[in-house]
This record gives sequence, C-alpha cells and structure tokens, in this order.
Amino acid sequence: MTLELTATPRNKGVDAAVAAARRVIETLLHAGDNSAAEMSAVADQLNAVADHLEDHAPSVHERMVDMWAGEGVTRHDPVTGPENAIAPPLHLTGQDDGSIEGRVTLGLAYQGPPGCVHGGISALILDHTLGVANHWAGESGMTGTLTLRYHRPTPLFEELTVSARQESVDGRKIRTVGTISAGGEVCVSADGLFVNKHLPRPH
Repeated sequence: MTLELTATPRNKGVDAAVAAARRVIETLLHAGDNSAAEMSAVADQLNAVADHLEDHAPSVHERMVDMWAGEGVTRHDPVTGPENAIAPPLHLTGQDDGSIEGRVTLGLAYQGPPGCVHGGISALILDHTLGVANHWAGESGMTGTLTLRYHRPTPLFEELTVSARQESVDGRKIRTVGTISAGGEVCVSADGLFVNKHLPRPH
C-alpha cells in the first residue's frame, strides 16, 4: 500500500496554465538563438499574457499566505508543485516500509553539463524529498546540513527514481538519507541533518 504525498495536477484552471508555461519554457530553450521563429513577436505575446495576469493578481502578501492554504506547500513548491512552472514536477508516494519514492524525467530547463542534470537541481530535489520523508515518518525539521555525493552524471530525458527515508531521531536531530538513480544505478546520494525546533513528543 502507498500514499500520495504530493498534489495531483488538475487538467484545468491554474494547473493547466502552469503546464502550458512549462511547455513554453522547454520550447524556448529548445528553440534557442538559431530558431526560425519570430522571437520578437513571441516576446510580445508572452508579455501580453503576463500583463493580463498581473492585472488580475492579488497582492503578493495575500498570495504568499494563500499558497500555504489547502494542500499547502505541495501545490506551489519548486520541486513537486503543480502550480509552479519551474517545478518538474516530481510526484512522491509513501511506502509501507517507511520510505518515500517518486519518478521524474528532467528536460533542458534543468541541464548543467551537456545532456546532464545540473548538480544544484539534484540538491534541490533531494533536499525537498528528504524533508517529505521526515513528514512521512512523523518527525520533521529544518535542514541543518545536506551532504551530497555525486557518483555519476544524472541524465536528462531519462526516467529518474528519487527515494528517501528517515534513518534516526536523536532529540532535536533528525538524520535522513536519499538517492537519485537512473537505470538502477545511483547518480547522487544525500545525507541530511534536520533540526526540529521542538523536542519530539513523548510516546
């Protein structure tokens, strides 16, 4: 048995608009400087869309509060959020053994070296995934340290498996580990120390 730990994208409203924005980001990167497309006209069209959204948007403060309502961070965060155009997004599920796991394929927007995922993107994904693993285990905290080991290049355009589990809780200190793998081989591993601002509740 598994449990969904991230929001499921909807096929209408803001989620559909964000999915379209992701497509625009990817296709702009694909087109680049050598495209035969009329980029000045494209810029005018995109600016018109942005102007329309700005004219109908709430205040930044109001939106920051609203983003944490309902499903909260899972809808807007930059790793799993269906409302965030820079999120891949990664979809995570909780497993019976206490671990969490998800699969994602990253495109040109996340490239570092040619054909490979940028190391900072791997760090972002693992930091978030380890945090979700803590939530799934029942003891959460803020990232204190995150130690990464890059075993091999992480490929673009291939399905990646992202997994994590909470290893131990010692007072306010929480240790959590995770990996990003491709084709059954670990590309990046992470060891995180999280700090709970509150002492664990007695059992």
